[in-house]
Amino acid sequence: MFKRLLDFLDKILSFVEDWTLFAAVMIALIALFCNVVLRYGFHYSLAWSEELVREVIILTTFIGCSAAIKNRSMIKIDASVQLFPRLKKSLTYFSNFVTLIFAVMMLYLGWKMAALQVQTNQKTIILQIPLVYLYALMPLMGGMMFIRTIQVMYQDFTAEK
Repeated sequence: MFKRLLDFLDKILSFVEDWTLFAAVMIALIALFCNVVLRYGFHYSLAWSEELVREVIILTTFIGCSAAIKNRSMIKIDASVQLFPRLKKSLTYFSNFVTLIFAVMMLYLGWKMAALQVQTNQKTIILQIPLVYLYALMPLMGGMMFIRTIQVMYQDFTAEK
């Protein structure tokens, strides 16, 4: 039952991660390409393309955290694992536990930051995108990271048996 739930969530999160990252990077790439052509070909620059690329970098960073956990490619210091191979399992669990704590912090603090943005009603300078959308990425990323870490921990636990 738990495995089926994790597999179902994996399919949903993989779809969201893959297509969000693909669409965001393509949109930013097209906007930046158009801006370069206009700047060097016609001596005219689009002010909004640089802001759009900045927002896409924020989006891809937050969504990419979840994808990195799935692919087990989060940045880790593994020198201690190489020095003490017997500690690999316990250090892996410790790393996953710290990631869970970080995910919960992102959920809680991101929610508070997004709620603050709702109250202040701030927008980006050029595109006038409400900043609540950008700050809402933090609790979304925290939830996705939490689910992905649980999935990885479950895979590690069942592989040991």
